[in-house]
Amino acid sequence: MPKSKRNKIVSLSKTKKKGREHKESIVNAIREAVENYNSIYVFSFENMRNLKFKEFREQLKPTSRFFLGSNKAIQVALGRSASDEIRPGLYKVSKLLLGDAGLFLTNMTREEVESLFNNFEEADFARTGSIATEKVELLEGALDQFTHEMEPFLRKQGMPVRLNKGVVELVSDFVVCEEGKPLSPESARILVVHVLYFTSLVII
Repeated sequence: MPKSKRNKIVSLSKTKKKGREHKESIVNAIREAVENYNSIYVFSFENMRNLKFKEFREQLKPTSRFFLGSNKAIQVALGRSASDEIRPGLYKVSKLLLGDAGLFLTNMTREEVESLFNNFEEADFARTGSIATEKVELLEGALDQFTHEMEPFLRKQGMPVRLNKGVVELVSDFVVCEEGKPLSPESARILVVHVLYFTSLVII
């Protein structure tokens, strides 16, 4: 009699966990980069967005390399103390890797690097929980920036709106967000359709 497959456990995911081999490859890549580049910098970041950072990284690919992710793996690669550092003084760099930080290796001059990082700030749409950089208030009256199809969506976000001869109309003044306060999911959605930017990817 054939075995029943009814109770057979089937894995729906074939994603492999990042194990020891993956960590060792990162460590080796960092150590190789240390030999190939003249300077090493530690940078911190806020509001990281993968796409924006990828564009920034591609821009610098000919002269530089970034390492992000596990601070612990980067520290192991550089050395955590004077006894296991791969180059004199690098263990001091390891101690700077705290929180949202990464490693930047480059052949650029210090002046070029400072200018690049000081001036880099990429505007992007705000997310829920982001801190509003200014107060946004929509005044009573016609909202010409919205089409009539948007009226049900805006109403669901808590806006006091109605259609008046095919035009979206705000029945009373409405505060979308307050400066210095976190954005609610509704506020974030309204800001996206209102085409306003309230957060930036900043590299420090």
